[in-house]
Amino acid sequence: MKYIIIGGVAGGATAAARLRRVDEKSDILLFEKGKYISYANCGLPYYIGGVIAEREKLLVQTPASFGQRFRIDVRVENEVIAIHPKDKTITVRTVDGREYEETYDKLLLSPGATPVRPPLEGIDSEGIFTLRNVEDTDHIKSYLTENSVKRAVVVGAGFIGLEMAENLHHAGVAVSVVEMGNQVMAPIDFSMAAPVHQHLIQKGVSLYLEEGVTHFQRTEQGITVFLKSGKTIPADMVLLSIGVRPATALAKQAGLKIGEAGGIWVNEYLETSAKDIYAVGDAIEYPHPLTGKPWLNYLANPANRQGRIVADNMVFGNKVAYEGAIGTSIAKVFDMTVASTGLAAKRLRQWEMEYQSSVTHSSSHAGYYPDALPLTLKLTFHPVTGKLYGAQGIGYEGVDKRIDQIAGLIKRGGTVYDLMKTEHTYAPPFSSAKDPIAIAGYVASNIISGAMPVVTWRELVQHKNEVMLIDTRTAEEFSFGTIPGAINIPLDDLRERMLEVPTDKPVVLFCAVGLRGYLAQRILMGNGYKNVRNLSGGYKLYSAAVAPVPVPSIVDASVDARVTFGSTETSGTVVQSDSILSAGGSSKEPLKINACGLQCPGPIMQVKKAMDTLEPGEQVEIVATDAGFARDASAWCDTTGNRLVGSHEDKGRYTVVIEKGNLNMVCPSSTGTVAAGRGKTLILFSDDLDKALATFVLANGAAATGQKVTVFFTFWGLNVLKKMQKPKVKKDIFGRMFGMMLPSSSLKLKLSQMNMLGMGSRMMRFLMKRKGVDSLESLRSQALAQGVEFIACQMSMDMMGISREELLDEVTIGGVATYMERADKANVNLFLYSYLLFNK
Repeated sequence: MKYIIIGGVAGGATAAARLRRVDEKSDILLFEKGKYISYANCGLPYYIGGVIAEREKLLVQTPASFGQRFRIDVRVENEVIAIHPKDKTITVRTVDGREYEETYDKLLLSPGATPVRPPLEGIDSEGIFTLRNVEDTDHIKSYLTENSVKRAVVVGAGFIGLEMAENLHHAGVAVSVVEMGNQVMAPIDFSMAAPVHQHLIQKGVSLYLEEGVTHFQRTEQGITVFLKSGKTIPADMVLLSIGVRPATALAKQAGLKIGEAGGIWVNEYLETSAKDIYAVGDAIEYPHPLTGKPWLNYLANPANRQGRIVADNMVFGNKVAYEGAIGTSIAKVFDMTVASTGLAAKRLRQWEMEYQSSVTHSSSHAGYYPDALPLTLKLTFHPVTGKLYGAQGIGYEGVDKRIDQIAGLIKRGGTVYDLMKTEHTYAPPFSSAKDPIAIAGYVASNIISGAMPVVTWRELVQHKNEVMLIDTRTAEEFSFGTIPGAINIPLDDLRERMLEVPTDKPVVLFCAVGLRGYLAQRILMGNGYKNVRNLSGGYKLYSAAVAPVPVPSIVDASVDARVTFGSTETSGTVVQSDSILSAGGSSKEPLKINACGLQCPGPIMQVKKAMDTLEPGEQVEIVATDAGFARDASAWCDTTGNRLVGSHEDKGRYTVVIEKGNLNMVCPSSTGTVAAGRGKTLILFSDDLDKALATFVLANGAAATGQKVTVFFTFWGLNVLKKMQKPKVKKDIFGRMFGMMLPSSSLKLKLSQMNMLGMGSRMMRFLMKRKGVDSLESLRSQALAQGVEFIACQMSMDMMGISREELLDEVTIGGVATYMERADKANVNLFLYSYLLFNK
């Protein structure tokens, strides 16, 4: 028997070795058009970045060693250019152009895939590369060595693109990543990619999302990358990581069947449409085990498994069926690990499959044991049976073993209930008594049973104005930031404040990660509330998903690319990655707090406790593993009168330095100035034009001095916030009556005195325009632009039949507790009705 294998990497080399193990006597010929076989192509980016120092470690076997060990005729730099199935022959071209033929009894195709290289102007310029094999690696490595590469652009933010971004950064290169989609790492859902966006930015990577490259231009200074938006990025080198296509040219020449997805069609035994010709690896398509739809899977593990199966079928006949791959993948993105298996929610939507999802936030091991790091899992599953469809994980430690366990269950047709039954090894350094995948199973089962109806972050964004939002976190957490429009009712206060929760309106509860929201949900449901949902993944997921990706600035070639940038949502300052320089009024060393492993509100409570012991000007340095704490630290400082000195992230540990402010003086902050203890709150009870004007004049004046200003609109004051163009909303008879009697917008407001059937208000507006005084609407816009907070009273809205959709989009909804919390931090409160009450 004579076997010929075309392609000597992954599947081809595995099949060749297996063939020899099961058939010692037959002839085996392995053809590879390149110089190398059986190399570690997944390790190529790490050799370029210097993480893998020795090139030889990438070469698992040389042609000579492989041929000798397995008695295989290995022919590198021999390209098979034609297959003749009827004659059972192939045509081969050597590196010097000579052609010859070989016969075979059985043939295996393992040609892999080729990088996508679109026909863009300038794409063939020097310094523009793709990465697929050892030759590509050598070219990139020598280009980096021989040229002074300070700036690189990676086009495409898939797994390899991000691995290359990290390794170029590791080599001291400033990196920009350009991605046509709205997220990195297309196989995972947007909500899971969002934390990766923030991590890349924290590491100093310039991220251009929803941007395409139009062309390249080589200049004396390097390469200019032109984007579809009109922006340009200067670079010294460019790496194309746009994607790959199955290498099917040889199969097409031989007349083999090409499938719906564009790969080589194979049956369950990995045999092509031609007898005795088999195919494996990146070039084939095969039905997905969960959908039955043909798909392409460019992963090393399935290729190696296919190589073993196909060798047995070639020797013993078609007896071993291939079960298919579900697409289990993992990548290291700087300090973060990102992994997925099965079908993400967006793929299920695309294929119109009914599904439900859950998001849980756990720790890599027991929180009380040092260095517990956050780990987020997202499951997709059938909403009735609980059959697992997919899972995604992001974190810093232990992501791989959780996704591997779930992948095994999915391939065996497992359900979310199997996650609950899985028996784990447990000791504090390795896991928790309730492992993250068990927690994920419990949460998913609660969703299926109806014990915990949920709303996703995307659904909330679409319907936020239709629900009452309740933040069940503590007041300290609430001050760090919340979802616009939410009111704060801490979980432990809920039973006493239940009358503030409406029974005739959908209610959405949330906390940091979902647990307290669930507990609050059970309290309300136990007291007769019907339409109550918990925000899946909590505020941690929501805030990451809606956070804007900042527009990158042009990379300065003179700046060391390895400088770590502070969070763009906090200080935005550049700090050294190994320390944060103390700056402020005290020479004392910062008080150090280790809050690693603590979930929210743990870090916040630790900070609050520490700040109570400090004098103004003294600092506290907090190390936490809660990314949300670090991201929102600036907002907390602004609301408490303290100062964020700086922050940085290292391997999932966030270090934040905060200086205690002087409550009797204006304290500088990262976003300007804030008057600690000198905020202003105003209550507008009236819809008189003159009182509304006075309100916004006072609010703008206070805001201009850097003070925190809140205006609370109640009863008739709500009319000042109505939109000019209001959407149609359904109202009861009382709401319609109020609507007919009340002003439809601020343009219809009257004067409190001398209105004269509307003449007075028209005269006032005319004189204001003539004398160059801003209109009410302009003053209102200016207040919003200065950060003045507008709060509409929920109770008044309900009484008067005013819906959220009728009010300006910037308005938040709150109750008395929200106002009192703001007033407690202010030293001036103004009540505007028929007179002004000044309270200091």
